Amino acid sequence: MKAIGGLLIILALAVGIVPALTSCESRGKAIALPNGKSIPMKCHWTGRAELVAAVPLLAVGAIMMPTRRRETLQALSVLGILIGAMVILLPTTLIGVCANPDMLCNMVMKPVLTFTGMLIILVGAAGFFLARRAESQ
Repeated sequence: MKAIGGLLIILALAVGIVPALTSCESRGKAIALPNGKSIPMKCHWTGRAELVAAVPLLAVGAIMMPTRRRETLQALSVLGILIGAMVILLPTTLIGVCANPDMLCNMVMKPVLTFTGMLIILVGAAGFFLARRAESQ
């Protein structure tokens, strides 16, 4: 289970770092208002929300590494699966990214976060079934 926890920590770091490097704001782009002010694009807010998902996922991985209780490992794995689903839903459905398909957030951030979310779900499911299998033996 240490490997599952370590993988979740690595994936949490990816979820926290990738949006900061691939949002439109990281490239100096923003929405210009008629009054001359500018506001961040949708991808900026998705990146902020992904940080909120990355921190608990990091905690799940860190708690999972030293834990030996099967029930705790199962509960943490389910929590990891739920966070993985949130990682996918934030750029695809809940907040989204910029509408222009040529923007960096559409070409990099959205696919990377979707793939990372799928990996988190798979790792969480593997942790759940490994903990369950070890319980029955």
